[in-house]
Amino acid sequence: MNADRLLAHHERIADAPDAITRLRRFILDLAVRGKLVPQDATDEPATELLKRAKKSRSHASLKESRTDKNETAEPDYVLPASWLWVRIGDHLELFNGMAFKPSDWKQDGIKIVRIQNLNRPDAPFNYCDPKTVRDRFFITDGAFLISWSGTPGTSFGAFIWERGDAVLNQHIFRCDFRLHAFDPLYLRLAINGRLDEMIAKAHGGVGLQHITKGKLEALLIALPPLAEQHRIVAKIDELMDLCDRLDAARQARETKRDRLAAASLSRLNAPDPEAFQADARFALDALPALTTRPDQIKALRQTILNLAVRGKLVAQDSKDEPASEVLKRIAKEKVRSRHGTVSIKPEDEPYALPGTWNWAALDQLIVSGPQNGISPNPTKRDGAPKAITLTATTSGTFNPIFFKHVEAKISAESEFWLKDGDLLFQRGNTREYVGMAAIYRGPPNTFLFPDLIMKVRVSEHVCLDYAHFASISPPARDFLSANASGAQATMPKINQTTLVSLPIPLPPLAEQHRIVAKIGALMALCDRLEASLTVTAATRRRLLDALLAEALAPVEDRELEAAE
Repeated sequence: MNADRLLAHHERIADAPDAITRLRRFILDLAVRGKLVPQDATDEPATELLKRAKKSRSHASLKESRTDKNETAEPDYVLPASWLWVRIGDHLELFNGMAFKPSDWKQDGIKIVRIQNLNRPDAPFNYCDPKTVRDRFFITDGAFLISWSGTPGTSFGAFIWERGDAVLNQHIFRCDFRLHAFDPLYLRLAINGRLDEMIAKAHGGVGLQHITKGKLEALLIALPPLAEQHRIVAKIDELMDLCDRLDAARQARETKRDRLAAASLSRLNAPDPEAFQADARFALDALPALTTRPDQIKALRQTILNLAVRGKLVAQDSKDEPASEVLKRIAKEKVRSRHGTVSIKPEDEPYALPGTWNWAALDQLIVSGPQNGISPNPTKRDGAPKAITLTATTSGTFNPIFFKHVEAKISAESEFWLKDGDLLFQRGNTREYVGMAAIYRGPPNTFLFPDLIMKVRVSEHVCLDYAHFASISPPARDFLSANASGAQATMPKINQTTLVSLPIPLPPLAEQHRIVAKIGALMALCDRLEASLTVTAATRRRLLDALLAEALAPVEDRELEAAE
């Protein structure tokens, strides 16, 4: 084992994605390859251990395993000379749990062990009447279990039960020892060190998968000398405790970063007029160092938009024509099919604005719409019209790759075709995204829009990009989410009345353009921060991969590479 360089570079790789999880996996890999602790020439070799185990087994355990030898794969690495490859089925007899029905579950009685009770100590138990359960399904502390069904990466694996008397649910094997060549604590590690192969042999859908009893019995695991098994278990306990401490330190760093970043953004989102400029300078200087995850970049983007719609992002200019004049021009321009125009009453204004700004309902800024889209049937027919999906606008930016072909005969003059500059709002989605807006940029008569999207046209007297940014800013998102109807599970929706009532903080037109330019520059900074995170994460991942590969490489390979 050559772990010195791994430890030397720990600070650089500690924040790599899944670094601690992969380090735990690496330790298991070393253990099952005979690289975690040194071999001792005085240990009884595995061949002798196996002979002694076979001689000492009881008459009741003499029944041979029915392991299908054809299922056994060739070993994929070489073990130390004192170790052996053995099949699980030659050492364990597997008994599946009971197939309980929901009607069997009770409020009290004896615990039923399901997969989630193995993976999550805090998972609640179901109970059953013990009188309805056959003896073969009962387990007690010390029972050796293998979960053979579940989600890859979270459910498969070996466990030693230590939570009192219980009965097994199906999808978990109770394992009785045919031979006593393994320390159970080492055997659990040996099986879990072969999880990749176990998952590769599983079958099923994207979610729940299963490994058959025959394939599991044929799985090869490494048998070391018994004394070395004990040393491996002790060493793994020591190293896993180290991993726990490293993980706790990483979480402490993340928590501290989160608090500092949140405090900086909070001071900007609820600004103190006296200290705002200093707070803004501090935040912009400090946030790049505090930002290590994409969700933190998202919070920074939202803060930029929040400042923009409160008049805090750029300076006001007394020479600018006030927003009230913009609203007067739009009012003269509007030709509406319905009577009246929605406006914001003084008592309903969400917060105070600079003197040259005005609150306006979205209705006061648009010259057509809102209009709902259509819901034609999807088709695979070549040349059929394209209709965008909700995903095309969920990010707040129009993405033309998200569409489906539909059966529809729509004239070229129809308003169901998108035109460059249409502002689109999601009529229904989850509570987080309902009302999300994006601008369509592209040629006309290319895309239809669906019934779950509404479109409007903003007056030419308003900067379209500013109207869009205002519509996806935190105050606007809060308004649309709060006024959406329906429960979370049934896709909350907004109607046209809610949409046209959306409060928009309207600056003078010249200031709208300055705000849009400033937002563009700051969002570009966020893009660079995000790209930097991606590069840093990739670098850390490559370094971790290289160090783990080096640590796992046979000593002779490393010596040969050094000589070359």
